[in-house]
Amino acid sequence: MNLYLRALKYVKAYWMRALAALICTGIASGCTAYLPWVIKDMVDQVLRDKDTSMLNYIVISIVVVFIIRCVSYYGQSYLMNYVGQRVIIDIRRDVFEKLQRLSMSFYDKHKTGTIMSYVTNDVSALQSAMVENVVEMFTESVILIVSVAMMLYLDWKLFLVTFATFPVVLFFIDSFGKRIRKSGSRIQEAAADITSVLQEVASSPRVIKSFVREGYEVERFDKENMNNFRANMKYAQLSSTLTPTIEFVAAVGVSIILWYGGNSVINGSITAGSLVAFLTYAVNISNPIKRLSRVIGNIQKALAAAQRVFDVLDLPEVIKNAPDAKALPKVKGDVRFNDVSFAYNENEEVLSHVSFEVKPGEMIAFVGPSGAGKSTVASLLPRFYDATNGSITIDGQDIRKVTLDSLREQVGIVPQETVLFNGSVYDNILYGRLDATREEVEAAAKAANAHDFIMQLPNGYETMLGDRGMNISGGQRQRISIARAILKNPQILILDEATSALDTESERVVQEALDRLMVGRTSFVIAHRLSTIKNADKIMVLENGQLIEQGNHDELMAMDGLYAHLYKIQYRSKEVK
Repeated sequence: MNLYLRALKYVKAYWMRALAALICTGIASGCTAYLPWVIKDMVDQVLRDKDTSMLNYIVISIVVVFIIRCVSYYGQSYLMNYVGQRVIIDIRRDVFEKLQRLSMSFYDKHKTGTIMSYVTNDVSALQSAMVENVVEMFTESVILIVSVAMMLYLDWKLFLVTFATFPVVLFFIDSFGKRIRKSGSRIQEAAADITSVLQEVASSPRVIKSFVREGYEVERFDKENMNNFRANMKYAQLSSTLTPTIEFVAAVGVSIILWYGGNSVINGSITAGSLVAFLTYAVNISNPIKRLSRVIGNIQKALAAAQRVFDVLDLPEVIKNAPDAKALPKVKGDVRFNDVSFAYNENEEVLSHVSFEVKPGEMIAFVGPSGAGKSTVASLLPRFYDATNGSITIDGQDIRKVTLDSLREQVGIVPQETVLFNGSVYDNILYGRLDATREEVEAAAKAANAHDFIMQLPNGYETMLGDRGMNISGGQRQRISIARAILKNPQILILDEATSALDTESERVVQEALDRLMVGRTSFVIAHRLSTIKNADKIMVLENGQLIEQGNHDELMAMDGLYAHLYKIQYRSKEVK
């Protein structure tokens, strides 16, 4: 109930339409409840007393009531769908917005397909509970209440006999409802697993085909598909058991009415018309109860999705603005790491007591074996993660005391794996600064050595790149990424092995663009090829999360330590080639 009430809070913004829809629902349900009373008058007055005027009145009233019912039903259906769809849009937007605010640690722990499922499958499941099921639940509830009131008015003794079966009905609804909700939760999890497999396969066709693993992926998909099938069949089993159980209890109730009511008519306690009307209302009760049991099952299933949605909305935002955070003014680029330690998981330090200073405009390179902590340094500076110990300052200001937006606006990143969006070349470069002019976009592309190849594309800057930009080469993708960073014009730049995946010719062109990009900026370069960082102002050598060497190329070679060892290995391998 708490979950459902929380979902219904989204209706507040549209309360006038919701109220109008409920009024229409009440009128439509009231019209349905009017018909058994007409049957009573038909039996007791028209058929028994041969009352023609009453017959005319009944016929006209039925036509009028059905006109009102049809108009009310239209208003109910349209308005409830409007409110429901608006609520779902709002919830989906809130979930998407929350995902934007969550830290990188959330994305490290959750599969992409599962994250996608929160916004698609889970919200869609919630949609049925907020639209179709709400309408049906309210409609049947009004019919139930009106029918109960009319039965009580017709014969209170017969009413009490009838309602002896109600506790049994409520017991089954409650018992099955809890189990159906658990089953619904398993269905949502299974659907998320299918989405996850689908996302992985759709994003990795080259790897799958190169290893000839199409059959393996089909088997993996079949496994998740069968899990989804089993979860749905368990739900079907429970819901299919609930409905006939409720129908059987209702049939027992009707049988009791027939026996007790029949005797009452014979004894003259009530009229035949009253008994027929009472029976009709009893059927009107059994049908709503049966439908409500099905609706409650659907709602329980949807609430399992709601639980997942609200679990995401309730997740703590680990990386967020401090209460007294201030905007970081335009920086010069003086960066300091002060005794910084960091662990992705408890008791597994990736960085340990790292300290260094970078002066404005300097180029600093980080080298070391895989897992030494190079990329972690790059992730801490824009606060993708927070240091577990120590502090990081820019121009003397602790980055945890400034707003995230003002910090990240002044830090540009060119990653190893270039991420381009499914849009035009122009839009992908414009992503760096959305208010840039056409001239500024083209100037950034020229500075990144990208303008010439862009102009040779079928539609120039308006060429659509497709999913992840896979219809152009790796070097071209990287130059578009560099153009985007140039357009952003950050004072601090992070190059995370930006050329390691490129061939020699592409690397030369991209490196030339990077050299142009780094001029006048404080630059952090994570390098795999040590030849590209020989001219760095300072080289930091990391091993097992510790800063073990620092200095320029000549100084480190003279130390004959880890850097010299790595450089000689690379130099020797080039000689062999």
